[in-house]
Amino acid sequence: LYWQVLTHAMTPLSVLMIWKGLMVITDCKSPIVVVLSGSMEPAIHRGDLLFLTNFQDDPLRAGEIVAFKVEDRDIPIVHRVIKIHEKKNGNIKFLTKGDNNVADDRGLYKGQKWLERKDVVGRVRGCLPYVGLVAIIVIEYPKLK
Repeated sequence: LYWQVLTHAMTPLSVLMIWKGLMVITDCKSPIVVVLSGSMEPAIHRGDLLFLTNFQDDPLRAGEIVAFKVEDRDIPIVHRVIKIHEKKNGNIKFLTKGDNNVADDRGLYKGQKWLERKDVVGRVRGCLPYVGLVAIIVIEYPKLK
């Protein structure tokens, strides 16, 4: 019985260890995210699994796709950086927009006009198309009942 309990506990513990290891390697609290909307189509589709890094030394660039968080939202938003303003002291502010959206994201920023580096959860470094659809189905299935 002891051996069976230990064997069954190893799977979730291994997943947790891999997740924590990815957090350390990528310097990112959420190294893997699932795209929940079609706002970045055709570049990124709903259900794509994205791999993120968040190295502070790398400067942000216009055209880069980032995941960011704003106040009162638990889930990060994944959109493209369209404008960057760098101040003389080295601080930057930037504006984002979904490729499939008509307007920029200022309406999502909850009173802010620009995002700051502290708002970035990570930068998109890789993508597995549609692998995250399973997670979306699990999240949305209970809502359909």
